[in-house]
Order: sequence, then C-alpha cells, then structure tokens
Amino acid sequence: MASSSYSNSPCAACKFLRRKCMPDCIFAPYFPPEEPQKFANVHKIFGASNVSKLLNEVQPHQREDAVNSLAYEAEARIKDPVYGCVGAISVLQRQVIRLQKELDATNADLIRYTCNEMPTQDGRRIGEGGGASSLAHSPGYYYPSPWNNDPLADGYHRGDNNM
Repeated sequence: MASSSYSNSPCAACKFLRRKCMPDCIFAPYFPPEEPQKFANVHKIFGASNVSKLLNEVQPHQREDAVNSLAYEAEARIKDPVYGCVGAISVLQRQVIRLQKELDATNADLIRYTCNEMPTQDGRRIGEGGGASSLAHSPGYYYPSPWNNDPLADGYHRGDNNM
C-alpha cells in the first residue's frame, strides 16, 4: 500500500482536484503523488465522488484491491470505451480456445504417429496395407475439454466441423 507524505506533497487525487490533502484523506493511501495518471483515469471513468463513496463502503483491508480493480477497469475503458476489460478477457478466452484446439490436434497426431509405429502380430505396422481398420485414415482422436465448442462432450458436436 502506497502512502502520501502529507507534509511534502498532496496525494494524486487531491492534487488533481486542487484541494488540500488532509491527514484522513480517503484517497491518499491508494493514489500516491507519484502516480497522477492512475487517479486521473479513475476520476475520468468513475468520478471522484463515486470512488470516495465506494472506498468508504468497502472494508479497509479490501480497499487496495478495490482501487487496483478500478484503476485497471478505468485504463481498459479508456483504451476500449465499449468493452473495457471484458474485451481483453474475450480476446484471451479466444486465444485459450484456439490453443486448446491446437493442443488437441497435436495430441491426436502424436497418438496417431505412435500407433502407426506399433507392429501388429503379422509383422505389419498399423496403417500399412490400407485395411478398413487403418488408423492412418481416421480423423484423429478427440479429447473433450471445457475450452472447445463441444457442448455435449461427445466428440461429434465441435464447433469447427474438422472431424
């Protein structure tokens, strides 16, 4: 938790609002004078009065987390006024889904290649001879995951139709 030195410089909030920073200032511990942009962003999005009310309603041990959340959301809203941090979360979720699909495909390839190297009883390798039970022509193995688009988790209802 940062703190403002009351005798030297007012906190970023009081400096921004052009008022005297009192020793009991609700903003001082969370908006140090070294971080003026942090308060400017929060004020622009939420307003100083609303932030003050929120900090007074939150338990003292939770205030720092509340201010950090407000600052993060305010910065995200300035960068993306429509979606804010939800836009960033959405981008990351899509990236996780894409990477999960890539991992699933790689695991399927690994299993397929491993099975193709295993000899059968007659000495042939699986996949040789072009039999109907050949794994070489199978679409691959599927592992249900909470990150892919398979609401029934049965391997047939994937959103990508790449089976």
